[in-house]
Amino acid sequence: MFEEPVEPRAFNRGALSETTHEDLEIYGVAELEERIEALQAEITRTKAHLEKKRAGRDAANALFGRLD
Repeated sequence: MFEEPVEPRAFNRGALSETTHEDLEIYGVAELEERIEALQAEITRTKAHLEKKRAGRDAANALFGRLD
C-alpha cells in the first residue's frame, strides 16, 4: 500500500524554551543529576534521528542528484 509523504512539522520551541529557562535553584543534587541524564538521553536520541535523516537525504542525492 502506498502512503502519502508526511510534511515535516515546524519545530516547537515552547517546550525547549521552558526547559532552558527553568529555575534550577529549586532542585536538589539528585534531581539535577536526573535532569542531566534525561537531557543527555534526548540529545543521543535526537542525534541518532538526525543521522538517519542525513543518510536518507544522502541516498536520495546519490540516486537523483543533489536535492537541497
